Amino acid sequence: MTTEQVSDRILTVPNLVSFVRLAAIPLFWWLLLGADNITAATILFALIATTDWIDGYLARRLHQVSKLGKSLDPVADRLMIASAVVAGLIAEIVPAPIGIALIAREIYMATVTLYVFSRIRTTLEVRVLGKWATFLVYSSIAWFYIAAIPFLEVILTPLAWAAGVIGLVLYWLTAFQYTGDALRLARELESTASPEES
Repeated sequence: MTTEQVSDRILTVPNLVSFVRLAAIPLFWWLLLGADNITAATILFALIATTDWIDGYLARRLHQVSKLGKSLDPVADRLMIASAVVAGLIAEIVPAPIGIALIAREIYMATVTLYVFSRIRTTLEVRVLGKWATFLVYSSIAWFYIAAIPFLEVILTPLAWAAGVIGLVLYWLTAFQYTGDALRLARELESTASPEES
């Protein structure tokens, strides 16, 4: 079994993809709330969502896995989801039950992430189930946006609700799994530090 090599490089192809995804978020806000162009905002959100897997794939394929990239990828995901949800709530595109539950989960995970970084100066490994949950949540939010376009509401709204509910269940499940990972890493750090202190 090969061990994944993680470098300290900053300028890599996958990191560039992550930076582009991050840079597109302010544009999304302007298109939706500034220009009031739901169609363009929806297309941009779909593009960002569909590139979620690309940076991770390129990092492994090109052997360019980096510490920065391992942090940037989930940050880009979280910020895009949070932006789409908050802006969607403001524009009355995303239903309040879905939006509030997602925001609560993001706040919870931000707390867990800060705890892990403050205690052990590292990030949590992304779980496959978390990727699936992110995919479902992205799909749900995207379908709510597309459903805001005339004539598509009847078809896509039920799909958006179904994906949203399932995605939320998985999203919160992985949140508790990440919490377990964080506590385990903290215990491992304490156990390795205690012999030196004695």
